[in-house]
Amino acid sequence: MGDDPTILIVEDEPQLAEMYAEWLAETYTVEVAYNGREALDRLSESEGTDVVLLDRLLPDVPGEKVLRRIRTQGLDCRVAVVTAVEPDIDIIEMGFDDYLVKPVFEADLYHVVETLLVRSTDNEELREYHALTGKRTVLEAELPRTELESNEQYRKLSQDATELEQRLRGARAERAMQESADAVFRRLARRIRTGAEDDYIAE
Repeated sequence: MGDDPTILIVEDEPQLAEMYAEWLAETYTVEVAYNGREALDRLSESEGTDVVLLDRLLPDVPGEKVLRRIRTQGLDCRVAVVTAVEPDIDIIEMGFDDYLVKPVFEADLYHVVETLLVRSTDNEELREYHALTGKRTVLEAELPRTELESNEQYRKLSQDATELEQRLRGARAERAMQESADAVFRRLARRIRTGAEDDYIAE
């Protein structure tokens, strides 16, 4: 991600697309595609797209198909679905990073773009964790708890998110312990090298 991130807005309603673009243009480089085919052409022509804001209800190529193409082609961009379609269990199979339901306000759009730009620097496991927990949060906000708990796909999603969180916590703990040990060894080496009588505090 460079100093001037590029945001691709994929929205078939011109007034809405222009409004989103106006909100974001002061901070980012903004491109607009008014249908799915145009979005795919833009993405194939440019390798510099950082975030895609993707509507699901497009007149030619559905948003889900655009999203699948982005993922199967391995394009290095984050995708937020911005749509009037209320989320349901079917979103579990979609490869988006975030999901916003219209109407969307300027602060919402800025927040999701900034969040996804930060996530662009994460490793693959951390991105997957954010995607899983994001889907879980969206579903829990929209669907009854009883319906979710009886759904096998949701239970698997929740289990996968929990297991991945535990792995990430374990990895962070191991890194923290290694960094602490490295700091101790550096202090010891400095004392031996310099013969300094500075206080030593074991970490």
